[in-house]
Amino acid sequence: MHGSPTSQADPRRPDKIVRYKAPAPLTQASGAAPGEDLTPDYMNILGMIFSMCGLMMRLKWCAWVALYCSCISFANSKVNDDTKQILSSFMLSISSVVMSYLQNPTPMGLPWATA
Repeated sequence: MHGSPTSQADPRRPDKIVRYKAPAPLTQASGAAPGEDLTPDYMNILGMIFSMCGLMMRLKWCAWVALYCSCISFANSKVNDDTKQILSSFMLSISSVVMSYLQNPTPMGLPWATA
């Protein structure tokens, strides 16, 4: 064999290799890092708002939407997220559903249907 096998067909250029350096994290007082997903936080807030509407205004559909938002928030949360916050939102939405049906046990009517 004449010549080394890497020199004939190797298209790589060792002088162009650059080692990866992770970007420095941005420290902001309010807001998240550019790659962070805020879906759990938004769903958590929406769940609390709908829970309070379900409890105060006795709207069953608000209570069910709150439970849905809390489930999304719980499913999308990370291990290092605030567990107490997510659990309290989840329990608030469950209590909203329970209390709305304890006050009026009839089945929920559609919100857009007029009775």
